[in-house]
Amino acid sequence: MTTEFHHGSCHCGAVRFEVETPVTPAGRCNCSLCRRKGALMSPFFAAGALRILAGQDDLTLYQFNTRVAKHYFCKHCGIYPFHQTRKDPNLWRVNIGCLDGVDPYALEASVADGKSLSVVDDA
Repeated sequence: MTTEFHHGSCHCGAVRFEVETPVTPAGRCNCSLCRRKGALMSPFFAAGALRILAGQDDLTLYQFNTRVAKHYFCKHCGIYPFHQTRKDPNLWRVNIGCLDGVDPYALEASVADGKSLSVVDDA
């Protein structure tokens, strides 16, 4: 896994960030939220590898189920750029579709069984 430096943003550009992470192996999750948002996520990376350059106040937080994971969305365009994970709150993942110059459709992805981590039905 080669760590790479990337710039990214939400759809409207209000939230801009940079991150040091590989893009492969890319992953999806089968929990109820990830199934619905359909994002392709980067491998896990340490929180310090993500730097928000603009739009901190334009992010809104969504938490569900155990309320450990923190899913961030742009409150203007609704795009999910990144989240803090449930398995380890020190680890984050970024939405590969938000990274400049990376084609998420060119990457193969595994599917993580996030559904089995749920403490409520269909979460």
